[in-house]
Amino acid sequence: MKQFVIPELGENIQSATIVKVLIKPGDIVQQDQSVLELETDKATIEVPSDVSGKVVEVKVNEGDQVEIGQLVFTVDADGAAATAPEEKKEAQPAPVVEAAAPAETPVPATSEAPAPAPVIEEQVAAPAPVVNTPVAGPKVIAVENQPPILQNAAPAAPSVRRLAREIGVDVNQVKGTGPGGRILLDDVKLHSKLMHQQRNEAQHIRAEQHQQPLPDFSKYGDVETIAMSNIRQKTAEHLSHAWHTIPHVTQFDKADITQLEEFRKSYAKTAEKFGVKLTVTAILVKIISSAMKTFPQFNASVDMQNKTIVYKKYFNIGIAVDTEFGLIVPVIKNADRMNIIEISKEINALAEKARNKKVGVADLQGGCFTITNLGGIGGTSFTPIVNSPEVAILGVSKGSIEPVYINGKFEPRLMLPLSLSYDHRIIDGADGIRFLRWVIEALENPMKLIIEG
Repeated sequence: MKQFVIPELGENIQSATIVKVLIKPGDIVQQDQSVLELETDKATIEVPSDVSGKVVEVKVNEGDQVEIGQLVFTVDADGAAATAPEEKKEAQPAPVVEAAAPAETPVPATSEAPAPAPVIEEQVAAPAPVVNTPVAGPKVIAVENQPPILQNAAPAAPSVRRLAREIGVDVNQVKGTGPGGRILLDDVKLHSKLMHQQRNEAQHIRAEQHQQPLPDFSKYGDVETIAMSNIRQKTAEHLSHAWHTIPHVTQFDKADITQLEEFRKSYAKTAEKFGVKLTVTAILVKIISSAMKTFPQFNASVDMQNKTIVYKKYFNIGIAVDTEFGLIVPVIKNADRMNIIEISKEINALAEKARNKKVGVADLQGGCFTITNLGGIGGTSFTPIVNSPEVAILGVSKGSIEPVYINGKFEPRLMLPLSLSYDHRIIDGADGIRFLRWVIEALENPMKLIIEG
């Protein structure tokens, strides 16, 4: 008898909601066959099986909230072999899946953009968490006011353990800085301080979200109340956290893209031969990935707990996509290594996946900088919120023809409004405008990318 449990779904994802259960008792399950459809705080994904056999019992239902490592179903491995060939043919075949990045949990093409590539790459399902089965042995008797002696206990002196108990710290969760990782008194104190900071921060955010109860709107007319989806809930929590913890500054400017627009139109047919549309967003992805090499503080994250700054040596650009079920930010990996046609293909594929709820968790992780383009809708400027733990985001509004004074006379020029929001803890105002001017100069003179990028 084999068990299938909820595998690792991605970084910082501990639970998910079951949208669909794709198997039932008596079904024959093959390895890599999709068995569940889950909605996490980042995406809706299909989960493949890492076991094969005849389903004996299903332990979950649609709508259940499940956690990593939770038992989903059991299979009889011998049952599949004993099944008649005709019965096997009725088993659902494994769907086309995409390979996830090695560092991430393998995620198949999901219900949160159909994968454009016809190539099927084998995925290795995440290993099931080790389940510790109680083994008969000597009985551990706890002495009054003393914890039981455990195997693999954290290396700490009795005085350190006593302090941890007194201030409510689990000593096994403390990172030791002493010789051989031994936990010191200062380690316990620092851990306690960080716990309180995180708790206070979370309480502050919750207090903001629940500061004032809503009035009874039904007194004034008909209303409809709909529960937030997981994606909408997490978006609200994430943006509240970002707004509360990041000191935002937004810098506004305009780029004269008259020449760029002529360039874009002249290469439109070339792009169509590759099956893509050449857009300003694709060009901006290339420009931003080059600008971050000149201004490395824009490709960083601030770690206030350890008082450090993490500088990244890779260049992944997130593109905010408006969908009917909420804002999704799929990430273009290694954008600096792509040409604009390749970037355009990747944007189209990820946007389509996001809108069709087929985006995988791995597609949403690893971003260094975000671009949000509202130009197709309208507006003259806005103040985008930094997508923590990134430190900057570029907002793009609708371009328009404006009179610009050039060489003693006004000329009609196509001007593109840009809004750069950044984390003032690491980026100073002067660096903010230097970065934005670099981007604008690259938009106005594409040769800058060839010479400096």
